[in-house]
Amino acid sequence: MDAPARQPQVSPTPIVELADRLGRSLRSLGPVVVAFSGGVDSSLVAVAAKRFLPKAAVVAVTADSASLATGELERCQRFAQSWAIPWQAVSTDELEDPRYQANAGDRCFWCKSSLMDQLEPLAKKREATVVLGVNLDDLGDHRPGQETARDRGAKFPLVEAGFHKSDVRRLAREWGLSVWDRPAMPCLSSRIPYGTEVSLTLLSRIDRAEAALRRVGLSDVRVRHYGDTARIEVSQSEITKVAAQADIINLALREVGYQYVTLDLGGLQSGNLNLALNRKTRSN
Repeated sequence: MDAPARQPQVSPTPIVELADRLGRSLRSLGPVVVAFSGGVDSSLVAVAAKRFLPKAAVVAVTADSASLATGELERCQRFAQSWAIPWQAVSTDELEDPRYQANAGDRCFWCKSSLMDQLEPLAKKREATVVLGVNLDDLGDHRPGQETARDRGAKFPLVEAGFHKSDVRRLAREWGLSVWDRPAMPCLSSRIPYGTEVSLTLLSRIDRAEAALRRVGLSDVRVRHYGDTARIEVSQSEITKVAAQADIINLALREVGYQYVTLDLGGLQSGNLNLALNRKTRSN
């Protein structure tokens, strides 16, 4: 996420070839444990595993974490049930790790480590491989969690099959996945600037703030936390919608604990808070 303005690449690869490549990637791994967040990437991997592997060789696992937005765990369960994919939740304890709480530039490393601590025993018991929904467009970003997952034996079948994000959405749409065009839903901790300690109280505030914004009709939204200030990020197409409901939004976010409510006129940028981290790294 150190290049948030970068646009996803568009691939001309035919749908049939994409599906075939993903199938070959998954079959080469055998039984899999899918780290299932409910986003389009992990959803496609889970459905593809169900499609190309024996049913007993697939399980989708969702981390029941404090940094998961309200309703996401239930959404994951419903999606898995709708596709008859075996599913379970595991509790992760990253919020009890002082290294995660400190929210330095390696926060995602400790988060993924906590997840792998839960997935590895499941995979060992099933003689399976842990797989993540990582695509080629993710590889150039600052995502230390990917590094620890890969170092601990996790595989990225979308990468191995040569999928860009556009390919993921194209195949997901072709197969009828309801999430094919769903906006990204990164963990709530990603709204907190590096160096600001992560706490359950703070995650809850951000969760309630974003839920309030969705209730007024905003779809893809982030509430970045800066002490008493909430900085709202939405797509450029929804900026006027925020302005039109400024009074309602201001009141709603004040009610969850923010004193000041601002709107980022630059629009939503995935990984926006990594910009400050990158500047600090370059200065050193």
